[in-house]
Amino acid sequence: MRILTSGFLVLALAACARGAQTSGPSTTYVPAEPGERHLTNIRQLTVGGNNAEAYFSASGKQLIFQRQNEVDAGCDQQYIMNIDGSGQRRISNGLGRTTCGAFYAGDKRVLYSSTFAHDTACPAPPDRSAGYVWPLGHLEIYTSKPDGSDLRPLTSNGAYNAEATLSPDGGRILFTSTRDGDIELYTMNVDGSDVRRITNRVGYDGGAWFSPDGKRIVWRAAYPKTAADTADYLGLLNRRLVRPARVEVWVADGDGRNPQQVTSLGGANFAPIFTPDGKKIIFSSNFEQPRSGNFDLYLINPDGTGLEKITTHGDFDSFPMFSPDGRKLVWASNRNKQVEGETNIFIADWVE
Repeated sequence: MRILTSGFLVLALAACARGAQTSGPSTTYVPAEPGERHLTNIRQLTVGGNNAEAYFSASGKQLIFQRQNEVDAGCDQQYIMNIDGSGQRRISNGLGRTTCGAFYAGDKRVLYSSTFAHDTACPAPPDRSAGYVWPLGHLEIYTSKPDGSDLRPLTSNGAYNAEATLSPDGGRILFTSTRDGDIELYTMNVDGSDVRRITNRVGYDGGAWFSPDGKRIVWRAAYPKTAADTADYLGLLNRRLVRPARVEVWVADGDGRNPQQVTSLGGANFAPIFTPDGKKIIFSSNFEQPRSGNFDLYLINPDGTGLEKITTHGDFDSFPMFSPDGRKLVWASNRNKQVEGETNIFIADWVE
């Protein structure tokens, strides 16, 4: 699930064959903004369109990401590229809309979610009569080889099944689903068996990741506080919509027990993920300008202390992930954009 400053995505029919390739840009170095002391040698890996949710392979040599461009007729599809931006190739089938990719099984397989089993066309934009909302589309989780072949469904229930990530040992998938009526977190084996619900509070739970040792999880959550909030939330949920304007970062044990709120910042705090040593969480937030599209990256301790601002660009910076060795950070940003709303993937050397 994405937040973009230009609003939610304009969705249209995508019916191109799997394997479409782009050469990728020649390396474009982008200067760090004042105050971005942790980032050096910033390189832009994509050019044009909307590119987001780039996540490292276990080897640290490749990235899986979602891209929306003219080739895909305006609907997010899954791509893989090398960490220098070369070798960009689409691995999803070009049908419907995809989201949330991940490598696993020693980088021999990937996961992502897609709507194509329910409709091969791009889903229609959400009804904005209720304000800024996200659609909870008919997404199923799929696995394939990194070239897109051997595509297999892991869910098939007509619910929203997405935001899938892997346990460090590669044995369990952590994901968000509406299969029981609310928006909750679940885990399952990598073959789709042994599904376990691990959150049980009315409200939105999503975007979860395991800690590097697999003992904890971090996610974004929004729980209604009043009867009016609950009625609004359930009314939108009944229409397969959710309002993401106010979400905070939470942590819990790997099985969902002992949940604890990390942030109480206001605004939208999302895309949290642990640092490779498991000692901190990096996430994106617009709390300094709530209701704006100016998101920056922040570091924080799991107990909510030690908040540190990482990016200072005056637009959208989100979906951070460290390389397995902790030496690089990849994220999506509107910096160096050629047209309004363009979002690209950037990678930088990390400076402690």
